[in-house]
Amino acid sequence: MRMTMKEKKILTKALCEQYRKASKKQKGIVLTQFVKATKYTRSYASYLLRNHGRRVYLQHGVVLEGQVSSKRPRKIPARKYDNAVFKALKFVWEIMDYISAKRLAAALPHVIPKLERCGEIKLTKPVRQKLIEISPATIDRLLKSERDKYTFKTRIHHTKPGTLLKHQIPIRTFSDWDEARPGFFEMDLVGHDGGAAKGEYCFTLDMTDVSSGWSEQIAVINKAQIHVFEAIQKIRKRLPIELLGVDSDNGGEFINHELHRYCEQEKITFTRSRPYRKNDTCFVEQKNWSIVRRFVGYARFESQQQCDSLNELYEVLREYNNFFMPSMRLKEKTRDGAKIKRTFHEPKTPYQMLLDSPQVSKHVKRALRAKYDTLNPAQLYRSIRKLQNKLLRQFKSSRKG
Repeated sequence: MRMTMKEKKILTKALCEQYRKASKKQKGIVLTQFVKATKYTRSYASYLLRNHGRRVYLQHGVVLEGQVSSKRPRKIPARKYDNAVFKALKFVWEIMDYISAKRLAAALPHVIPKLERCGEIKLTKPVRQKLIEISPATIDRLLKSERDKYTFKTRIHHTKPGTLLKHQIPIRTFSDWDEARPGFFEMDLVGHDGGAAKGEYCFTLDMTDVSSGWSEQIAVINKAQIHVFEAIQKIRKRLPIELLGVDSDNGGEFINHELHRYCEQEKITFTRSRPYRKNDTCFVEQKNWSIVRRFVGYARFESQQQCDSLNELYEVLREYNNFFMPSMRLKEKTRDGAKIKRTFHEPKTPYQMLLDSPQVSKHVKRALRAKYDTLNPAQLYRSIRKLQNKLLRQFKSSRKG
């Protein structure tokens, strides 16, 4: 006589616990008895005994739910990083211009006390401690829903070969520069042509210290030698450290007699990169993107008014980037077949790098600390956004005209 469905369910409930706790051999005996009584196939019978009283998730969102288990539900632990931590982290992340989690984690112990002293943020002790101790992986997880994606246009190259003076300016070698000592700068020009390299338009002179990452930018109305030379002199005057050497590409705006004579008179080492080797000036190339393109973009700027506005922006950016934006320096790169492993130093700001350098005098370090104490990163960031909007209005106005 066949069992009814109700009887089969009662038998399943009676045998399921015995089946789950039994040894492999005993499970086979129980399963044989269950199949003989219910006439189920052996695979379906074992499925029922294994999953009776449990939620079983199938394809297409189908859920099979048996009798409710008598077991207590698993206690979900309380969130360590609650909404208060998330809001504070998001605020600091915005002030730091949405930098990566590894750089942000390194900046938090320095930026949070600074923002508190400036009255920009108020935190409880537990929240402050959590933010200082938070890991890059946790930052990525908390900010995942907030991240924006950006796309950028390809670049147009503006470098034209210099004169025959190139043979008098040596290609940079290890013997020419002491890259561990602050004061040796790479320099490059970034064009603001809006994607059409026609007519005259503004350029940004970008100079970056190889050792510390300290960078300076000045906009010029065009890349005539006289304007570039004047910009280099202005940057030299406002540098916190002595200018010991400069390295450029092979463009005529750099490879000229005036700059060559100036460097010889001032005892500044002047070298150039190899033609068509962008990695020879990799430090300044990186700043071309992370500062100039990131904050100015790819619009066309060609008037003196726009050039002046660019320089207003760079005055604020030099303090914001050099004192508060940490960067990661490559420590080691190893290759294992096709796999490359990169190891980085702890992220530090150029300001911190100069303070850590034994070659920088105590007088310079005192001046840097005094300057740092006067700065508010949140106020600097608001000023940057204001000046960016001013540039955008000027750009739109020039297009209408």
